[in-house]
Amino acid sequence: MTEFSQRVEQVSISGIREVFEAAGDDAINLGLGQPDFPTPAHARRGAIEAIENGLTDAYTSNKGTETLREAIATKYDRDYGLEVDPADIIATSGGSEALHLALEAHVDPGQEVIFPDPGFVSYDALTKLADGTPKPVGLRDDLTLDPATVEEAITDDTAVFIVNSPANPTGAVQSEADMREFARIADEHDVLCVSDEVYEKIVFEGTHRSPLEFADSDNVVVVSACSKTYSMTGWRLGWVTGSNRRIERMLRVHQYGQACASAPAQYAAEAALTGPQDPVAEMVAAFEDRRDVVVDGLEDAGLEVPTPSGAFYAMPKVPEGWCDEVIDRGVVVVPGDAFGANGAGYARLSYATGMEELKEALEIMADATAALR
Repeated sequence: MTEFSQRVEQVSISGIREVFEAAGDDAINLGLGQPDFPTPAHARRGAIEAIENGLTDAYTSNKGTETLREAIATKYDRDYGLEVDPADIIATSGGSEALHLALEAHVDPGQEVIFPDPGFVSYDALTKLADGTPKPVGLRDDLTLDPATVEEAITDDTAVFIVNSPANPTGAVQSEADMREFARIADEHDVLCVSDEVYEKIVFEGTHRSPLEFADSDNVVVVSACSKTYSMTGWRLGWVTGSNRRIERMLRVHQYGQACASAPAQYAAEAALTGPQDPVAEMVAAFEDRRDVVVDGLEDAGLEVPTPSGAFYAMPKVPEGWCDEVIDRGVVVVPGDAFGANGAGYARLSYATGMEELKEALEIMADATAALR
């Protein structure tokens, strides 16, 4: 009798999904990692025009259209002064597929993957699906990842370490000094650094830097997407970039699992990247305003919360039973341990929702906090 693979039996449904299913239909949802802004009009038009002109009826190149990959390469030159060959980019079905390609192409059974804890839920699951061994490491008090902690965790069995900045679930942004150190560690230890930069444009303090800027070897692979920057989560369009030899190996996984990213989404992404960037700036400014209201509200309620410097999440320390109390009162938040064992005692909430809903939710959370004390 055919049973299930050990790989899939090690992976369960995300704790985030469990919270959603437990909440009422009229709950205020602060659990969703999705901007509440519309996709920019010029990105939508890019897809519509491509469809109407018959450009989306067939497979694209496995790597994606040449014009999209050129637009992504131009972005890296514009933003970071990096020369990226369009041939060294794969357009993927969102950032999630890009992460999957990176791990499948570089991790052998039993090899270790180091990642932040608390960290994005996919890191642990995708490591297991690649037959690797998850090796979560703790964060600093400000919820950033310490390069020294990563370096200490590396062994002869380590294949990959993952850096995520700005970070989900913490909203933390790594410093330039940290990114230089991550690049050095990848070079000196000959270990691949996968840099998850899906939130790269949503930064309030400091400047996003990529370890790709500082590496002397090809031991850095970068994952990014249009999902958060352009409010295009449903379009499922991301990418991965690295050296040609790494891209060619990742392409083998992509070719058989996906063939190519959605053609309409590729044209929408190209338009998003090459068109006006005003919608991005407006969205980031709105998120920063919301961040300030959320942090002030949580602190006024008596909670300790590191001020997030990017993304659209806050991760306060909360008393035992707080998440259940808040959910019972009609506000969806995610328990911190959904993101790793070190997330216990925290909650993650998203402020990718309207200001009025946020203010109402903060009042409810303050009442819930008072009820537990």
